[in-house]
Amino acid sequence: MTEQSSTSKTENPKLKLALVEKYKEETEKLPKPTGWRILVLPFRMDEKTKGGILVGAETLDRQQVASQCGNVIAMGDSCYKDKERYPNGPWCKVDDWVIFARYAGSRIQIEGGEIRLLNEDEILATVKNPEDILHKF
Repeated sequence: MTEQSSTSKTENPKLKLALVEKYKEETEKLPKPTGWRILVLPFRMDEKTKGGILVGAETLDRQQVASQCGNVIAMGDSCYKDKERYPNGPWCKVDDWVIFARYAGSRIQIEGGEIRLLNEDEILATVKNPEDILHKF
């Protein structure tokens, strides 16, 4: 059983999150979404491209702001509870990678980056790996 779990870990692509290491342990510092709102941490591209080119900090920051892909950090207590509106259940859950519109939600600046507070219906899709999405800005 331990072999399977270690194998699946190596098969999963290395997912890069902006600020996750810092804030997953200190979640009390992040805003708690209320009602039908979802807290999303935008994807941040790697500092080094596949070709070995180093990307500047300003470029990384601009890309994160323009990102349309993020990781669900927290959900309000009323998310996806309306059975008439969501008869098939929730569109996403905590730790899912989601796609949202470029200007969706409220942008909240935190130390070292930005998070987004989205309404439940602003989630457009889920993806397994944010690196599969072409991030243009």
